[in-house]
Amino acid sequence: MAMGNSGAECFGRMNSGNAMTIQPARNVSGAVRLPGDKSISHRYAMLAALAEGASRFENFSTGGDCASTLRCLGALGCGVAQRDGVLEIAGRGKRLEVPPEGLDCGNSGSTMRMLAGILAGQEFCCEMRGDESLSRRPMQRIITPLEQMGAGIDAQAGGLPPLRITGVGGSLRAIEYKMPVASAQVKSCVLFAGLLAKGETRIEEPARTRDHGELALRAFGAEVERRGTQVQIRGGQPLSPISATIPGDISSAAFFLSIEFQQTGYLVERIYKAAYGDASGASTFNGSHQLAVPIVRFGEFLPDTQAIGSGVVVGATGWETVLENNKQAFTNGFVQRSRFTSAYATSLMPAQLVDKLFTNAGVTPSTTDRNAAIAEFGSATNTSDVGARGRALRRVAENATLNTQEFNRAFVLMQFFGYLRRNPNDAPDSDYTGYDFWLTKLNQFNGNFQNAEMVKAFITSGEYRQRFGPS
Repeated sequence: MAMGNSGAECFGRMNSGNAMTIQPARNVSGAVRLPGDKSISHRYAMLAALAEGASRFENFSTGGDCASTLRCLGALGCGVAQRDGVLEIAGRGKRLEVPPEGLDCGNSGSTMRMLAGILAGQEFCCEMRGDESLSRRPMQRIITPLEQMGAGIDAQAGGLPPLRITGVGGSLRAIEYKMPVASAQVKSCVLFAGLLAKGETRIEEPARTRDHGELALRAFGAEVERRGTQVQIRGGQPLSPISATIPGDISSAAFFLSIEFQQTGYLVERIYKAAYGDASGASTFNGSHQLAVPIVRFGEFLPDTQAIGSGVVVGATGWETVLENNKQAFTNGFVQRSRFTSAYATSLMPAQLVDKLFTNAGVTPSTTDRNAAIAEFGSATNTSDVGARGRALRRVAENATLNTQEFNRAFVLMQFFGYLRRNPNDAPDSDYTGYDFWLTKLNQFNGNFQNAEMVKAFITSGEYRQRFGPS
């Protein structure tokens, strides 16, 4: 089973032939502790590395990205140890050790972006690399301000990793930086660099972003000022070690339901569904059989979701425009991929292409919806217009019926993608039995993931903790 012991135990109970009598309880009581907030965990760990002495944290995030941060800090000479549920990080002041083999950030863009600010203030050269997915994520937003501060950064074309950062130590200089796009991670990167620079660094945000970086710096004793949309920090301030409990991360239970994810990741899943239909997977749940499963794979989903969500900060001024532009650019690019052009010849008539998309989506459209998608091609008798292809595909992917029909399937898929960072049939699984089990259970609870205890099971599973928890 995909969920290790927790899933297997539930699976066994459902197939048990034993009878039992359950009496209603008068009440149910207990306590739920959410996993530690990932954003706060990253920042606390990095600042702990710069503190003079050992910092201790309870409820530190067990996520894979935070584990990447801890591995990097260990490579930089910081002692990292977990004892009785308490994470201890032995800081080295502001001078870290040269990592003998560079830094492997895994899949964590957060690690690469924010830790780069600290490396800019060191007195050595270091390469930061990541997995295939991270290697496709542009880092120009941090490269620009760090180079202005005096650090040397070599990157691949387009600002892609790996990054080779040449720190300038005490020669790092303060800057006044006007961020072109609101980003809490870029802000934290520049603030961390500013802590190690000479003078006072000022950052102007186009819109206020999360203040996890500012709060973390203050927790370690640094002074950070906020004046409207401007944040400033004075370089050279010492950091003191702290003991803290990382607050719970409500997003561990709600990320799939967020506005941002519904408009990015879930849209990507539906675009693949509309374009290519379903894949077929084997399952042994309730007997051996084949079942229709989402066709999008983890390696496709991750970069595509990041492309649509690039620069999107829900609630920031103009975020809807950024999102809309991203959607248009993504769908225009998607329909030009060889896989799509092979499946949909430009000689198809508009009605033929639209009908095929709706068929793949498993939706019988209303006359209005079908005509609206066909009308994207105007009076054309073929479907060679790239823009019209992209708009038609998006109309089908954003169809309200598809959104409802696909919800539970996509929700279960995202547990594998989000928590286990793999496809449902990747090792340690060999088929879709685990996916089938959880989809069946979620359907039995009419989509109520809380009553189905699905998210809880993924978070507490042995696989999740062993693969992504700090050792």
